[in-house]
This record gives sequence, C-alpha cells and structure tokens, in this order.
Amino acid sequence: MVYAMNNTIPSKHSINDLPITCFNEINQVVSYISNNYITPQKPGSAIAINPEKIVTSYQDTQTKDMLGKASFLYPDGIGVVKLLQKKTGYNISRIPGCELWEHLMRYAGQNNTPVFLLGATNSVVNQTVNKLKDELNLNISDFHDGYFTDEDEMVERIRQSGAKIVTVALGSPRQEYFIEKCINADINAFFMGVGGTYNVYTGNVKRAPQSWCKLNLEWLYRLLSEPTRIGRQIKLLKFVQLAVQNKI
Repeated sequence: MVYAMNNTIPSKHSINDLPITCFNEINQVVSYISNNYITPQKPGSAIAINPEKIVTSYQDTQTKDMLGKASFLYPDGIGVVKLLQKKTGYNISRIPGCELWEHLMRYAGQNNTPVFLLGATNSVVNQTVNKLKDELNLNISDFHDGYFTDEDEMVERIRQSGAKIVTVALGSPRQEYFIEKCINADINAFFMGVGGTYNVYTGNVKRAPQSWCKLNLEWLYRLLSEPTRIGRQIKLLKFVQLAVQNKI
C-alpha cells in the first residue's frame, strides 16, 4: 500500500477535558503524522485513548496533565468511540493502536524512514526487528528491550540513533511518561506508545479474531485469553458509570 498524503483536517472532541482527535480511517492518521511531524521533521507524540486511560485521568491529575501534553490523542477503545458518538452525533471511527503501528511501519519502509523500537522482552523485540526487516525492508536505526533502568541514558541513545519514528512498548503509563521525557529532551522524532503490539505482531500473543473485532468484543476476547487483566477491565465499569453520570 502506498500512502497518499491526505490533507483532510481531522476533528477534535473532548472527554474529561482531553481533546481527542478523530479521523476517518487509519490512512488519514498516517498522512496526518507524515504531514505534521515526519516530513517537516518536528517532534511529536500520539497516545491511544481507551476507557482505562480516561478513568485513570479522572482519578489522577498527573496522568491527565501528561495525556494533555501529547501532540494528539486518538480513540482506540470502543467505549471511547461510543461515548464520542453519543456526545457529537457523528460516526466516529475507532483507530486500533496495533493496526496504526503496522501502517506506520509500512509507511516508514516505503520512505526509508529510520525507526527505533523500544520495549518488550529481548526475545520479542528481536523477533519484531527481524520480521520488520524481512517483510518491510524497514530501516531500523537501533532497538532495545524494555528492561533498562537508566532512562537518561536511553533518551540519549534514542537521540544518537537518528531515528525519525520511535515506538515505545513499555506498558501504560510508563511508556507515556517516558515519551514525555523524550519530547522534553527535544528529540526530533515522532513517538508512539504501542503497549503489547510487538507481542501481537510476532504471534506471541493472539489478537482477537475479526469476527470478535467486528462485534466490538476485542476487550472480552483479551479478558478471556488473559484472566489476569480483570483488574484493568473493572475500570470499564467505572467508565460506564462516569459516562452515564455525565462526569466525563
């Protein structure tokens, strides 16, 4: 797929006073990132927004402040999409973070854009690097697993790599805070937090079948596959409560 530059301006709508940028589809997001950050070589960051992050931002002002500093937030979780639709009356599209990452990697491969991969285990990040090189001929300037202790050293390593796209798989909220640190260090790159995407891409974790995704039940599939996620999924109930009470 060749990514044509889409100059359509996306709309923004708020949940809990957080401006969420709404796109028509994934290719528009890739074009938006290219036009506003990669081509003009400006630092920027994107954060996927789901009900869990909305609830956390409602309960913790530090998290809300951190999310508000991102270049743009996009609707990943179906609960966020449904609430935006209710608020606006518009047909809001969900942008799954793992799919956006793959499209952005394809774009980078087509344009020889240098990429830094950070996060996951050493085995998984190596598998990810090898697969991206084999399938997309991706220009990977450097990579590292998520097990490091000196954040300042890692920030400098990313700077020295010359990467123009940096994807960070450290889990939330660690990855978001680390990205904020990189932006504050004036690294001229586009940053994207990707959670468990490397695990899905390499087949170490199975994504929900398309039939589940079409029914907006990907969250349930992940819960059934990983029962330990129950603590996180409880926040879905809190999200529904806040939405019904018009508190977000």
